[in-house]
Amino acid sequence: MIVVMKPDATAEQIDHMESHIRSLGMSPQVLRGTQRTVIAAIGEERDGLVEALEPGEGVERVLPILAPYKRASSELTSERTVVSTRGLVVGGVKVAVIAGPCSVESEEQIVSIAVILKALGATGLRGGAFKPRTSPYSFQGHKEDGLKMLATARDATGLAIVTEVMAPEHVPLVARYADVLQIGARNMQNYQLLQAVGDSGKAVLLKRGMSATIEEFLLAAEYILDRGNPHVMLCERGIRTFEDHTRFTLPLATVPYLQEKSHLPVVVDPSHGTGKARLVTPMAKASVAAGADGLIIEVHEDPEHAMSDGSQTITPAAFSQMMAMCQRIAEAVDRTM
Repeated sequence: MIVVMKPDATAEQIDHMESHIRSLGMSPQVLRGTQRTVIAAIGEERDGLVEALEPGEGVERVLPILAPYKRASSELTSERTVVSTRGLVVGGVKVAVIAGPCSVESEEQIVSIAVILKALGATGLRGGAFKPRTSPYSFQGHKEDGLKMLATARDATGLAIVTEVMAPEHVPLVARYADVLQIGARNMQNYQLLQAVGDSGKAVLLKRGMSATIEEFLLAAEYILDRGNPHVMLCERGIRTFEDHTRFTLPLATVPYLQEKSHLPVVVDPSHGTGKARLVTPMAKASVAAGADGLIIEVHEDPEHAMSDGSQTITPAAFSQMMAMCQRIAEAVDRTM
């Protein structure tokens, strides 16, 4: 349920409604907007709730939340969520750009590419310290040593660190170094992991599972939000279809659809979404045109010798050209890069 308070509702009336919602066995979430305050009553909805809430002093009306994802739903608030951490702002007028190699290979490598990307306009640094690989024989990452290398790159550039966490027991360690905890596609429905990153309070980049529906995607975000962590970004990274000309199919209709259904910012990953370096820039441009709040791009100084995902990784020169092209498109849709 959503309890919409009157524009002149007092702080005491809002506090009273919070207490009343708790007494009914539900969890209140107060959202203070520029015009009025609304209180989300989260929990099992049952007969008689509207009648129990509507008579409250300062209440204008009570509305049901129809979507199964209560906290993630745009029914809860018309104001878009902006996630901000260490200079990385996702959800505002400026399209955020997170870039870096698939894997952290060495301190020299990650610091060097971070300095270049900072100069070219990136606001976040991606890099895998723990790497989920399809083959158990592939490079699995440097783990904590990789996290320390990322921290060194952040010290050198000020870029916010975005890196993947793969298991609930890893969350405290990764959160010690990272600014944004990334949940990979293969872990989108790892509910214990979602709850653990929710409890961390850190910003979260949640990638859509390769076979997940939009509803399943938003319900995964709900697990994080339900732990009291509002700093969630949704990432479309492509889905598995019958097509084989790309690694995955990148459905950009997801961007405006998610923005219609949810207040959370939407990031697009054209690197994983296509699996082909030559398609990254065209799909990045299309993502900005579709209204994406951010991009996450794989960039390496020598993709041919990258330890992972070299085929979908672009060079700094290509990244620079991509940024210039995306800037022109962003201006056409009243955004900046």
